[in-house]
Parts: sequence; structure tokens; C-alpha cells
Amino acid sequence: MGDGNLASFIEDVCGEGHLRVETDLGGGFVRLRSSEAERRQAAQDIRSSEDIIIEMLRNARDAHASNIFVACTREGSTRRIVMIDDGDGVPKHLQRTVFEPRVTSKLDSMHMDKWGVHGRGMALYSIAVNAESATISASDSGLGSAFVIQTDLNKLPEKTDQSSFPTFELNEAGTVAVRGPKNILRTACEFAIESRAAVNVFIGSSTDIAATLYAFGLGKLSAEDRLSGKNDSRLPICKRLSACSSLSAFHQTAESLGLLMSERSARRILDGQIAPLSPLLAKIKIDGFQTTHALEREGAESQGKTANATSRHAKGLKLADEDAARFARQISQAYAELADAYYLDANIEPHIRVSKDAIRITIPVLMQS
Repeated sequence: MGDGNLASFIEDVCGEGHLRVETDLGGGFVRLRSSEAERRQAAQDIRSSEDIIIEMLRNARDAHASNIFVACTREGSTRRIVMIDDGDGVPKHLQRTVFEPRVTSKLDSMHMDKWGVHGRGMALYSIAVNAESATISASDSGLGSAFVIQTDLNKLPEKTDQSSFPTFELNEAGTVAVRGPKNILRTACEFAIESRAAVNVFIGSSTDIAATLYAFGLGKLSAEDRLSGKNDSRLPICKRLSACSSLSAFHQTAESLGLLMSERSARRILDGQIAPLSPLLAKIKIDGFQTTHALEREGAESQGKTANATSRHAKGLKLADEDAARFARQISQAYAELADAYYLDANIEPHIRVSKDAIRITIPVLMQS
């Protein structure tokens, strides 16, 4: 066999083309192997950091998370994304498997939203294929999850302007128009608006998110757990930082979740020098008004209810500004006694959100300085 024929034989048997093709159908047509088809789909599904953000947010929402904490940092050409949620969690024996194609917890259902169909078991696989690394740093069934994604911006780009906060306008049709670069912040804002009925989104640096998780956990943990310094692996992910009884424990726990910071930053969090973040939705303003009012109106008008149902439900409850202010003062007064008993800062401002079927009150939990 000549050198040319030998090379051709080796290529036919062992070459890349052979590994990608299941059947040569002739006439220039082939049937791709499943692995090659999945790889090609993954390359199209994830083409930027912003694509990773939206897929991870959708994943957390579909895992029944009520709160999602996103830490984004960049060092040189490396983008690091840590996403922590209080959703269903991932069993330990599946924490590598979920990054394989066609692995999903949604056997009998898929979620359709403004970004398309979700639930095919391809999102985490697509992220893993395009990222330098994709891991679960902490999770278990019923405990929530912490995902850590690292990408090379030379291979997977993102919008150059990552600092501009988007602007929002309520148009004549009653829907919200978003303006500004399609960066990570805008992507997260659009998701926060779309999923406002079910999810709170927090986004910031690793230090910001650690401070927010610390405050979040203080409001959820019992006094006994806080005093005992309990911090075992059975504690929900979002409560673990608040259970730390020492600086070293706090710093180590933050790192175990993927939140990298200096001990000095950890100390500042414990000393109350770094304030927790507000939910992203609370930072969004439309035409000079807080989003909660404009968006609830938009949401009510877009439900597609019948005319009778719309008149009965969709208009919802609206509080006058003076009534809302008086209600907030009464809440603050009622909270003061509880805050004093648990050594919390009573000087807080409750956030009141009025929707068509509920009044939701959020009280930031801060330790006394």
C-alpha cells in the first residue's frame, strides 16, 4: 500500500471526519453523530457571557428558586460568573452529569418564555462546551446551588460596555422598552422584569453578593443556629455565610461557594461596613417611577384574561403614596422591638410591593454596628 493510500485509509478509519459522521448518505449528504450535532448546537446556543447569564438565570428559575444571587468579576481576559440560588439543588452524584447533553429534571414539561424553549437538557452542556470551566461548587437536594463558570473572553466575547445600567420606557402599548447596551446588567434586568412574580435577582461583585447572602441568611436562620455557629453541609447554601461564627470560617465558606475575596473584605462584611444589595428590580426605574408600580400595571394588562376577569383582578390594588408611607412607618415601628431582641439594626426602610393579588413586604436584615 502506497503512502498516499495508507494516509487515506487512516483518515477514513480514524480521522476527525469519521468521528463526526454516523452515516455517509452519498451525494454530499451525511448523518452526523449525536455528539457532533450537540456540539454544533452548543456553539450556537452560547456565543457570549450574556448568553451564559440568561441560561443560568432560567435554569435557577426552573429549579423553583425564589432568590438568585449573581457575582460577576473580570480579571484580564477571564470572566468569572458565580450564580447561587435557593432552588431545588442538584444531588451530589449528578453534579458532573448535569453538564452532559440531554440531562434535565423536566421530563414532562418545558418552559416557554421570551428567550424560547427551556428544558431540553442542553443549557448547562452548551455552557460547559464554550466555557473554560463549569462546575457546581456546592449543592444538594433541597439546599439550593452554587455554580461557578469561567470563560476566556478571547474565545467567548461579551459587550465592551459592562458598566452602563439600562434605561426603561413605558411605551404607548403599555409594555416596557429597554434601552442601552445588551450587556450582563441589561440581560439580568430583562430577566428580573420577566420573572418578577416569582424571583428576586441580586447582581454585583463577589464581595457584594457575600454581604447580601450574609444579610439574607441572618433573616432566615433561627437565633439558636446563629448562636451555635452551626455551619454544616446540610444547611441551605444561601444561609451558610450567616452561620459562620468567625472570620476564618466566613472566608473559607465564601471560597467554598466560589466567592473569592480578601480576608479584609470578609472582615468588612462581618463588621457591617458593606451593605447588602437591593433586589435588581428595585433599582429599575421607568419614566421616573419605581418599577414596581409600572411593571405591575404592565403585567396585569398582558395576562390575556377575559374582559370580566380583567376588570375583577388585573387592575389590582393600588396604594396612595401617603398610605404606603404610613404603612411603612407602622411596619418599621413593629419591627423595632424584634430588632432589639435579636441585636439587629432597627433603622431600616421596608420595601412594599403591591401586585394585583398580594402586598409583599421586604425588610432588610442588618446586624447592629
